[in-house]
Amino acid sequence: MVISRTAADKWFDACMYVILSLLLLAVLYPLYFVVIASISNPDLVNVGDVALFPKGITLEGYRRIFGDASIWLGYRNSLIYTVLGTCLNVILTLTAGYALSRSDLAGRGIFMLVIVFTMFFSGGLIPSYLLIKSLGMLNTIWVMILPNAVSAYNIIIARTFFQSTMPAELLEAAKVDGCSNTRFFLQIVIPVSLPIVAVMVLFSAVGHWNSYFQALIYLKEDSLQPLQIILRKILISNEASENMVDGLVNQADVVRMAETMKYGVIIVSSLPVLVLYPFLQKYFIKGVMIGSLKG
Repeated sequence: MVISRTAADKWFDACMYVILSLLLLAVLYPLYFVVIASISNPDLVNVGDVALFPKGITLEGYRRIFGDASIWLGYRNSLIYTVLGTCLNVILTLTAGYALSRSDLAGRGIFMLVIVFTMFFSGGLIPSYLLIKSLGMLNTIWVMILPNAVSAYNIIIARTFFQSTMPAELLEAAKVDGCSNTRFFLQIVIPVSLPIVAVMVLFSAVGHWNSYFQALIYLKEDSLQPLQIILRKILISNEASENMVDGLVNQADVVRMAETMKYGVIIVSSLPVLVLYPFLQKYFIKGVMIGSLKG
């Protein structure tokens, strides 16, 4: 049966296409501008001549960025923090979410109350700093990993996902066959939960990759600084390293090069997340919808 579309339906569709196209343009154009500005002549960018296409194309900014050791050191540190932190986040979040989804867990309501309580109340910055210091984590890589090892919001999403997709009958059938809880979780639950795993990996990886406040407060050693701190120095404090401005004597040339490198560093720091997302997209949409809306 073919349902005929009225004129009102067609007008509605046209309006939606226009609105969504404008929203897409508003989201994509800033990213596109950063890309073309990073390879354009900084003088033309500053006077507003670069709008749709790059002008005076130059890769000098990227050459200086990738030739600077601090950028590579920041990349290495951020990768270490992101990989270790994401692995720990995913393991703890999935195990906690699954345990809290089980109706036979004694006192799970109390556990959930305690977890949700932490979403609204915290000790504050000074008590947190004193705690980190007393634990001996200042100026160590663990201060970037352990304090944010668990997210209450992610645990709630994981718990809701498991409640919606793991029927109790499946666990009962597995127990009849002699399957333990650990084996059931590892061999049955995890393989069929790739959507929520992808959601947790993406949430955790993006959070760790973009994290800079903890490093700003707890890390004083330059050798431990993540890429985002180096990016902050260039974007906000205009503190480009000596290698980045090597050979530039005139202060005006230094300022021009700093402007070009600002755009280039944004692209360089965003690449890992942009590369990761397409591989997780097909799982991400399904997982976040089931995990957040059902239950």
